[in-house]
Amino acid sequence: MTAQLVREVMTPGVVAVRPDASLVEAARLMRAQDIGDVVVADGQRVVGLLTDRDITVRAVADGVDPLTVSAESVCTPDPVTVAPGDPVTQAAALMRAHAVRRLPVIEDGLPVGMVSLGDLAQARDPGSALADINRAGPQGEAAV
Repeated sequence: MTAQLVREVMTPGVVAVRPDASLVEAARLMRAQDIGDVVVADGQRVVGLLTDRDITVRAVADGVDPLTVSAESVCTPDPVTVAPGDPVTQAAALMRAHAVRRLPVIEDGLPVGMVSLGDLAQARDPGSALADINRAGPQGEAAV
């Protein structure tokens, strides 16, 4: 049976940083959690999404000091989001329309998970190359 709702494919739980967290703090958290993105949250309000690519392209490539630059200044503000009860097709359409690979999953105003392009690929076609990559661990080894 194919997944129909975001809750069926999302990765539950969210790793978040404060808007004033440095890029070094955010990068260390990403490394420790073995993830490529963190939600930037002011209290319980999502203000942005910060990816490892944002840090590289929007900060390091410009020569800024990652110890002094805040997550909020580099993140994508007001990210497109989905709810756990939204159809998987809606998440895919939003990713396509906004050219993003990840969407925070928000329920009752609070972040409860993330859904990625790889999650959607794995749900739609578990035998696809993208699904295989999504299942792979950080060193390219299959996740157990």
